[in-house]
Amino acid sequence: MTVQALIVLAAVASVASFVAMAWDKHCAIRRWRRIPESTLHGLELLGGWPGSLLAQRLFRHKTDKPRYQIIFWIATIVNVAVIAAAWRYGRS
Repeated sequence: MTVQALIVLAAVASVASFVAMAWDKHCAIRRWRRIPESTLHGLELLGGWPGSLLAQRLFRHKTDKPRYQIIFWIATIVNVAVIAAAWRYGRS
């Protein structure tokens, strides 16, 4: 996969992640069925971590859950490492 394709994937995943976090917060307030955390983390791992981070801060959602935050930051680091490696090795 090219660097450009990874960036497009990350942008789409970021928007999807933001929307998913916003919907999950909406559901939490209304005590409706929630989006599984594994789904949210999957979107983050696909590159949606910027949208998720923005939603967490904007909606104060999942910010006080240590387990969620640990997995979120691991997914973020893995995603950034993959993009950096693709950029570094994809240029040659």
